[in-house]
Amino acid sequence: MSALGTTAELDRAIVLALDNRPLDGAALTAVLSAAASGAGTAFERLLAGARAVRRRNFGADLHLCAIVNAKSGNCSEDCAFCAQSSRHKTASPRHAFLEPRKIARAAVAARAGGASRFGIVASGLALSEGDFERLLDAVSLVREARLQADVSVGLLTPERLTRLKHAGLSGVHHNLETARSFFPQICTTHAYEDDVEAVRLALSAGLFVCSGGIFGLGESWEQRAELGQTLLELGVMNVPVNFLAPIPGTRLGHRPVLSRPEALGILALFRLMLPHANLRVCGGRGAVFGEAGGAGQRELLGSGASGLMVGDYLTLKGSPAETDLALARELGFSFTTGLSTGPGPSPTPGEGR
Repeated sequence: MSALGTTAELDRAIVLALDNRPLDGAALTAVLSAAASGAGTAFERLLAGARAVRRRNFGADLHLCAIVNAKSGNCSEDCAFCAQSSRHKTASPRHAFLEPRKIARAAVAARAGGASRFGIVASGLALSEGDFERLLDAVSLVREARLQADVSVGLLTPERLTRLKHAGLSGVHHNLETARSFFPQICTTHAYEDDVEAVRLALSAGLFVCSGGIFGLGESWEQRAELGQTLLELGVMNVPVNFLAPIPGTRLGHRPVLSRPEALGILALFRLMLPHANLRVCGGRGAVFGEAGGAGQRELLGSGASGLMVGDYLTLKGSPAETDLALARELGFSFTTGLSTGPGPSPTPGEGR
């Protein structure tokens, strides 16, 4: 295809996303080409289009969330990037499930830092019954703190989802991590379909569902689009975008950190593929975009992203929430606070996220 034809297809892709319509093959090819270029006219056109789609669907709203590492380390799974896997030798913290009151105190601090959602995260494929009872108590306490209570605790049965909902659960976070075709390179201890089914179960339970991936694992641009298509078909409306921060001792400890243009290209790709999705930039934000309040973070807030994780990550320190909030306010953003659920009504699956 000629340069003129590629530009026309890219412009058409942006129009499709602005209309909340799915990208067809030619439009997606043009977006992938522009995103992978990392520079030049087409790349800048793509980034501008992503900003326009973000403004169309989210205005000046910036959605903030925070997490607590409620149970850390000794995970049975062999995810190649994860410091908590028992297969890796890392300096990652290891501790049993925290007392619910300690989780509640972390939730209160997160609310003070601007978060409207608070995720309770535990390592492992599934919780023991004792830890699950503690989780139920923690969910109730987070809700009492006037935050939306979310959990990221591996695989949940329908019965456990029901018990969590009765305790006040608002949402489930369960990442697919990467494309189905690349997943065997990242994890071999459970099947990709297990993760897909976990997302389906949470959606069918009527819960807020947050599911996305981590980028920079060695996946191709086409596999990034494959993940986006899977999320679109599932009807996921909240997508965490993580960037690999390589941790010594893990199988991917040798991987380079993604460049800033590549990360911006990924955000633009997902913004056009999932125009109504709340794209929350989470892990690896500091590694890719630099120090809090700096030029890189300013560039990030001018991208297609519509949300941030504030505070610390699972095993790595995050940026000070007050610095993130100050920069966002300077750039004209407002924040969703308290018991909010998201950007509005969900579009029909297949129409864009």
